[in-house]
Amino acid sequence: MSSKSNTDNDFYRILEKARKYCAFQERCHQELREKLYSWLLPEKSVEQIISELISEGFVSEERFAKAFSRGKFRIKRWGKNKITNELKRRNISEYSIRKGLKEIDDKEYNEVLKNLILKKSKEVTDKNPYTRNSKIANYAASRGFEPELVWDLLKNEF
Repeated sequence: MSSKSNTDNDFYRILEKARKYCAFQERCHQELREKLYSWLLPEKSVEQIISELISEGFVSEERFAKAFSRGKFRIKRWGKNKITNELKRRNISEYSIRKGLKEIDDKEYNEVLKNLILKKSKEVTDKNPYTRNSKIANYAASRGFEPELVWDLLKNEF
């Protein structure tokens, strides 16, 4: 009988540890799953803990996508393509990705892109306008901004 009770205590102790892990910052299901497996838990326990944390509101894919999108845009100045790719890499659903990207204000997004282009245009010394714009556009695309948006800005404002 004490063996069953001991197992229950271990489960609740690990569940509490997982709650703290999720309360510290937003986590996606994949991150949580990887962390639980790193604690050498069996698959059944991992899935049971994840299910419990979802039902308690400690883990939300949509909330994670929103926080991730806001953070990567505001802090790292990533474009929507790069954010989308990173969310997909974390197995976030298309629905949650769309919700996350809606957190980014279009006006602010365009301002960040304009500033990025302006800063890069000061660094690129190439005299040929096509080569110069290509280098700037490639840089902006590597930061995750949509190439068509970059080229529109380059043609119309720079």
